[in-house]
Amino acid sequence: MLVMKFGGTSVGDATRFASVAQIIREAKSRDEQVVVVVSAMSGVTNSLIRAARAAAEGDEATCRRIGEELLTLHRDTCEALIAHAGERRDVCWFIEDRLRDVERFCRSLTVLRELTVRGQDAVSSIGEKLSAHILAAHLREQGTRAQAVDATEIIVTDDHFGAANPLMIETRERVRGKLLPLLEQGVVPILTGYIGATAEGVTTTLGRGGSDYTAAIVGACLDADEVWIWTDVDGILTADPNIVSQARPLRELSYVEAAELACFGAEVLHPKTIKPLEERGIPLRIVNSFNPTDPGTLIVKKPQRTPRHVQAIISTKGLSLIGVAGNGDAWTPEVAARALSRLAREGVDVLMFTQSFSERQLNLLVRQGDMEHGLKALQREFQGELERGVIARLGVQYPVATISVVGGPGEDGLGIVPKTFAALGKHQTKVISIAQASLEYNVSFVVTEDQVDSTVRLIHEELGLGNFNAPPL
Repeated sequence: MLVMKFGGTSVGDATRFASVAQIIREAKSRDEQVVVVVSAMSGVTNSLIRAARAAAEGDEATCRRIGEELLTLHRDTCEALIAHAGERRDVCWFIEDRLRDVERFCRSLTVLRELTVRGQDAVSSIGEKLSAHILAAHLREQGTRAQAVDATEIIVTDDHFGAANPLMIETRERVRGKLLPLLEQGVVPILTGYIGATAEGVTTTLGRGGSDYTAAIVGACLDADEVWIWTDVDGILTADPNIVSQARPLRELSYVEAAELACFGAEVLHPKTIKPLEERGIPLRIVNSFNPTDPGTLIVKKPQRTPRHVQAIISTKGLSLIGVAGNGDAWTPEVAARALSRLAREGVDVLMFTQSFSERQLNLLVRQGDMEHGLKALQREFQGELERGVIARLGVQYPVATISVVGGPGEDGLGIVPKTFAALGKHQTKVISIAQASLEYNVSFVVTEDQVDSTVRLIHEELGLGNFNAPPL
């Protein structure tokens, strides 16, 4: 049995849907039982969240515009992929119904003027439902038996909205009860990624990028032979190939190594994906839907490779830094606690934060799409302190990016941290913020976005990661 997950870029338009369908058909010809987990089309989840936040601010025009754009996108995709009039009509009706649900919800937000994390989960879960129905219908038209399955029916979670945790005993029972009969009938289940529901049926999400986690949960529940994550690069690489042309795929990794890279922002893999597969000993493969013949990265308990410490550079663009500046001795650690708690309640992920007591400064790294919403939330949280002058100001810096360097010592025995700082000094990179563990196995820093590419290239060269004569990773 094979579980395959396709991310947003893999289903970004009608052409990509068709390519994904071909990959599924080829997999079905090799393995009788295939389960598919699908994300929303690229950018759709962000658009849904923007619409909900605009509605909560009373901006009905933006909300309507986004709704119209999403309707056009999905309807055009449906019409390009599904020739059968009846099938196309049913899917288009489903799309219109779900987007009308979003419209009704947003109208209520314009009255309430508040968007809770629970409400954000309800809105942001719609994209996966649309893509699952489009893909299932296209597969059926191509002669492959397929059925869209809503994960809210089978992934049971707690009520930690925005980043829910699966209740594995209940989930295993429902997954096997729903999916095994379909598989025995030769049907390919097309499951919505990223979402689940509480035992009471309230929709939750597993966190941004959570479709990987969905695939791992389902693979573990079904005792799958392998889980494949289809993305837009040839597995996990030593650096972003769009920045470093000499970046090399890490062909085999252990569960521990892959989990470490994911925790530091390797966007091809959600950080929680590894654990359920490691517990069952199920191999995980990261592969490229744009280059399906490439073997990608295989993640197993004991890689069959020459022992060597894995080293990689992970860079993330499109971020913003929100700064909270103190004013005098009234600054306390409680400021950071309140800021983090408020942003969590508002559904804003803080990717990294640093705090300086000497300068009375707190820096919070968020996605650029969350910047405005997060800043307004902090202004409301600290309104009293701002008026009294306890907090001097709130400010933002953007666009910024993170660079994380992860790995053990090189063949010369030197750790990556001193080598990284030496490279930064050589390049005269202006570092805005730094986060480092006590061991010299990783370091993350924030720089302005225009410095990322050249800095990553230099560090990649200084660490010797482009050396193709090195032992295979």
